[in-house]
Amino acid sequence: MKLIIDGVIENLQNGGGCTVYFDQILSFYQKHNNKLNYIRYENSHENITLNGSATKTFRRELRVLERWRDVDLTEFGKDNIFHSTHYRLPVNKKNNKIITTVHDFTYEIYRKGPAQWMHSWQKNRAITKSDLVICVSHNTARDLMKYSPINESKIRVVHNGVSDSYYKIEGIDKTNEVLFVGARGWYKNFSMAVDALALIPSLTLSIVGGGALTKEEIAMLDQKIPNRYKHLGRVSDEQLNKIYNRVYCLLYPSSYEGFGIPVIEAMRCGCVVIAVNESSIPEVAGNAAYLLDKPNPLAIADALKELSNSSGYTKLQHAGLLQALNFSWEKCYEETQAVYNECL
Repeated sequence: MKLIIDGVIENLQNGGGCTVYFDQILSFYQKHNNKLNYIRYENSHENITLNGSATKTFRRELRVLERWRDVDLTEFGKDNIFHSTHYRLPVNKKNNKIITTVHDFTYEIYRKGPAQWMHSWQKNRAITKSDLVICVSHNTARDLMKYSPINESKIRVVHNGVSDSYYKIEGIDKTNEVLFVGARGWYKNFSMAVDALALIPSLTLSIVGGGALTKEEIAMLDQKIPNRYKHLGRVSDEQLNKIYNRVYCLLYPSSYEGFGIPVIEAMRCGCVVIAVNESSIPEVAGNAAYLLDKPNPLAIADALKELSNSSGYTKLQHAGLLQALNFSWEKCYEETQAVYNECL
């Protein structure tokens, strides 16, 4: 059977978790000289690396409403394994095995209105018509059974990995920076993090990713922690690795995650993590992070102060380095390949 990857995600986002996921597993897939058929659409960001000697790229016109449309596999013949990067299905489902990866249920929990309806309709359709469904955590698998229930025998949990670009650098002195990584809206509790920092004048806040600061965010930061924050914007893996290594801790107060890759990235660098004891975070962090049962500014501030205990801080650093060893993109690839093999 031939593996066909529908690369529409490259037209929907320039980077982001889903793109990283497919870029990493396909990188290992190609390293093993596996035959890969990849559909790439015009005006794509082309941020998934295709360099395998057995890789064939099929370029297609980007149709109106492409993200919502089924994919024609006529040119590939019969007996294919189809894996879309964004909840799509082949036109002819009879002669194809379908794999879908589900990352989270953020839309179902936090969004409302037409965008949520369309996303959930497409996701549910892909899930119910797939032969096997990959979930990136047991928490996502539980959410799937709540929001889009199927026969549990079709679910395979394959944890995300973490890039080898993140590692502990010896000899770097820790600063007084608290790091906030990624999106800042909704359930990410960014304002809660700012309120907590306002209670500890000795610490500063470094903000990575998540797009430009809004006027409202700048006003809040200037009012609550004036001259104690830096927006570093989008940084390279190499730069982020150095940041993880130098900061006091990663503050990751998100109330919901499908996985939570920054938690493991930080741990690989020996960076202590403060996070919320909800969704996938306990599964990913294990006993290697400071987990808050009821996140609020005062609880976060207390956690930040408690980390100043050198023995407790060092203990979490070592525990994090060990916990991070449980996750790698190579392991993710191997387990994904095993799912493909089930379709043979």
